[in-house]
Amino acid sequence: MSLKSDFIKYKKYSGNKSSLILLCTQQGLWALIVYRISNKIYKSSLLKPFKIILLGFAVINQKWIEIITGISIPYAVDIGERFYIGHFGNIIINSKVKIGDNCNISQGVTIGISGRGEKRGVPTIGNNVYIGVNAVIVGPIIIGDNCVIAANSLVTKSIEDNAVIVGVPGEIINYNSSKDYI
Repeated sequence: MSLKSDFIKYKKYSGNKSSLILLCTQQGLWALIVYRISNKIYKSSLLKPFKIILLGFAVINQKWIEIITGISIPYAVDIGERFYIGHFGNIIINSKVKIGDNCNISQGVTIGISGRGEKRGVPTIGNNVYIGVNAVIVGPIIIGDNCVIAANSLVTKSIEDNAVIVGVPGEIINYNSSKDYI
């Protein structure tokens, strides 16, 4: 299960603190636990009436987490393994977004819908992507593997693998990848 891989990453980043300490202190982990359980129900093959009831409870739990942590991760989002939310609050992820494996996200990040007509859509985020504080990634774009989206950047165009993006609008400044960030 992806939740186990999330815990392993949180333990690594915390200097190998116990799971109990992580559960008591990491709001991002709280949000991930609720998301992973809710997403499992969403993807399950349970009979529809049971699934609807369980998803109703999932939405209530998601809203509770949203209120206490400021982190909104709908159960329909597709997030890979080893996801890490570095800091408390103000994280909004659209329900149709896809995020790859081994990604890190900081506080104040929005990953959402933008555009009109045929140009309306949500991003797809690759593997090993680091998203800095207050970054905004919107529209039907693809963020390649091993990218860094710097703090306060606005990304509205697709980005190739290993790119480092800075600014508003986001511009590629080099191809040093995310290896030192994740």
